[in-house]
Amino acid sequence: MSRHRRGNREGSIRLRTDGRWVGAVALDGRRRYVYGKTRKEAADKLAQLVRDADAGLTLTADQITVGDYLLRWLEDSVRPRLRPKTYRGYEQLVRLHLVPELGRLKLSKLTPMRVQRLINAKLESGLSKRTVQYMRAVLRAALAQAVRWRLLSSNAAGLTEGPTVRRRPVPALTPADAKVLLEAMAGHRLETLVVVALGLGLRQGEALGLRWDDVDLDRAEVHVRRALQRLKGRGHVDVELKTELSRRSLALPPVVLDALRTHRKRQDAQRSRAGESWTNTGYVFTTATGGPLDGSNVTHDFQRALAKAGLPRMRFYDLRHGCASLLLAQGVHPRVVMETLGHSAISLTMNTYSHVSSALQREAANRIDAALRGETGVRTVVNEPAAAGRTAAKTGRVNSK
Repeated sequence: MSRHRRGNREGSIRLRTDGRWVGAVALDGRRRYVYGKTRKEAADKLAQLVRDADAGLTLTADQITVGDYLLRWLEDSVRPRLRPKTYRGYEQLVRLHLVPELGRLKLSKLTPMRVQRLINAKLESGLSKRTVQYMRAVLRAALAQAVRWRLLSSNAAGLTEGPTVRRRPVPALTPADAKVLLEAMAGHRLETLVVVALGLGLRQGEALGLRWDDVDLDRAEVHVRRALQRLKGRGHVDVELKTELSRRSLALPPVVLDALRTHRKRQDAQRSRAGESWTNTGYVFTTATGGPLDGSNVTHDFQRALAKAGLPRMRFYDLRHGCASLLLAQGVHPRVVMETLGHSAISLTMNTYSHVSSALQREAANRIDAALRGETGVRTVVNEPAAAGRTAAKTGRVNSK
């Protein structure tokens, strides 16, 4: 009678002396074990182990290359949680810079020295410092995940020195500048879009993704819930916002409210003229037939309008910067500016607009100087309730000196 030999990937299950069941199977040249309180539990774990091996999920850092790991990381960790456009940026850095240089190395052989050599070589090749900085950040994020997945014990990219990138000066807009800009856009098809972007500090995708359902003209509020992006092969689609704090409700300044009311009347007239060719997308800003506006076309039209008016070149995104600088220059608290812009942290707001805050600090220094010199027109606010109470008791009114 012939004896049946168990296949290499079938595994075996037995009862231990301590009452637990143990399953064993040979995978990728190694003996792997699972444990369970019952035979079925051990059998289920063993079957899952084999399925993971078939999907390539049980490889170790000695068995998988950097290139294969990065591609799996993109699919398993990056694609499900990032917006399509952001994912595409990650994928391009991996495909164009990381895989060609590091792809053949075993993941376990990747050292800080090897990563540093890559960073230096990319800088010497003429690649911009910012791109090299992003490349290093992507690799560092990927290796951080490898550490969490217990494939690695340390992050080689995190132990390197990246290039120092000077922060690009953010254009500050004065009230006079804003007035000139709005006058130049008066009557242009993008007039209301510019007013909304400048008055609310919206990102371009957020402004283009606004629907009339998001706008409450009676309560003078707008709810920022999504962004509009153009994706290759998919056209224009609504995508999730960058962070949870990007989902926000904003009060409409009267100038923005008036512009939106006028814009809605114009859009109603366009709809009537278009007739059956009108596409009812619900977007606030649309083409002449109701379709979504393309971000690139908007930017080009905006810059042509600036050039025609003899104004300096400006990115559409600079309208968002302009809103922030105007708010800060008017003395609006940075926390309110942060919430208006949908920043994830107040430090981001203050670091981005440090040139504006410096001017405010100088104004604050002048005010404290005047207060200490006892000059009139400066109100003392230290321990104000107590001081006001004493003054009121003596004079019957609060002295605002």
